[in-house]
Amino acid sequence: MTNYTLDDVYRALSFFNEKGNELQLWMNEKIKANYVRDTSLVYYDVTNYYFESEKEDDFRRKEICKEHRPNPIVQMGLFMDTNGIPITYDLYSGNTNDCLTYRPTFSRMKKEFELGKVIVVADKGMNTGDNIYYTLSAKDGFVFSQTARGANNELKEYIKSNLDYQWYGEDYKCKEREYPTEIWITTESGKKIKKTIDVKQVVFYSKKYAIKAQMDRAKAIEKAKKLIQSPSSYNRSTSYGAAGYVKNLSFVKGTGEIADTSSLVLDEEKIREQEALDGYYVVVTSEYKKTASEIIDIYRGLWKIEESFKVTKSDLETRPIYLSTKEHIKAHFLTCFIALVLARILEFKLNGKYSITKMIKSLKSCSCTNIDRNYYLFDYYDEVLQDIESVTNIDFSTKIRTLQQIKKIISETKK
Repeated sequence: MTNYTLDDVYRALSFFNEKGNELQLWMNEKIKANYVRDTSLVYYDVTNYYFESEKEDDFRRKEICKEHRPNPIVQMGLFMDTNGIPITYDLYSGNTNDCLTYRPTFSRMKKEFELGKVIVVADKGMNTGDNIYYTLSAKDGFVFSQTARGANNELKEYIKSNLDYQWYGEDYKCKEREYPTEIWITTESGKKIKKTIDVKQVVFYSKKYAIKAQMDRAKAIEKAKKLIQSPSSYNRSTSYGAAGYVKNLSFVKGTGEIADTSSLVLDEEKIREQEALDGYYVVVTSEYKKTASEIIDIYRGLWKIEESFKVTKSDLETRPIYLSTKEHIKAHFLTCFIALVLARILEFKLNGKYSITKMIKSLKSCSCTNIDRNYYLFDYYDEVLQDIESVTNIDFSTKIRTLQQIKKIISETKK
């Protein structure tokens, strides 16, 4: 039913890349016109994708990979609206710090997509003085998490103090306060200056999170002990997760091998400090009029963007990437972004009844077999396809179709 080859697809990638930004803007206008594009809250997160090739360049770089692989990677920063539908994305070289991706993508999104006031929700990786000040300067708001373990001593004492907590059952508690916070921002000349801003700090504790933290640390400590016993078996890449619990650990620049193996010891003090803060989370926000419960609910919406990354890496097979030129790599991510947007719209239209994974599985199963010169058999139909049928007006139940009927359905979907 197609008359193009794989080579034609590869040649088309340059064109896709050239029109990528225009296509994202066009999709945004269609979503606003046909669905609900709610941008009162926008969620932002960053992940990386690895390449099958070992070759590095200015774009593909060997840095810390979230899958803990040694391959070169690129970074993706993704913005998503309140309903979980992606807005836009940008790609960055693999060695770009997560926090440095925020301002360029945020600035472009606000300008090109003509968004009004937004509240940006992101994890602790975006919580820097420069990012906070930039967001406030644009008259927007923020809800950022902050690591409890990396907090200053005053905040740590506030977290650990039992005063003012409100308990919800036996396993969950939270408290809040408005508090002046000092942030460091970078001026145009590159100089760092200190600013004081008023924020609301929301602290919450979950016994479930505490247990998970203990289990994760136990694995890391066990690995750290093995590293101390046999340092020659580890390097910068393979010591990931355990390195933070080993004192006097350093690596040889270039090779990543452990530099000095004679004085490695377990960091018992750090372990005790972390144990005292297990299960505690901190969220800082400019939205001081919202209650602690509202802020926590807003922050928890980040799971949707984290799930989107998982979907791209598994169901949409975004990685590993086999392309080599920058324009073809960017076109590859454009097609994956479009697929993600379509999947999220379908999920939205079905009111979240099915996961994207389940919908994709059913749609992939809806294939046909040529049974005669001009007739094709569709031998798969389930409740998921039945529900998709109800919101797309595409008939999935007919078992026998002619080639002309199939082409007509495809042409109808393009309108």
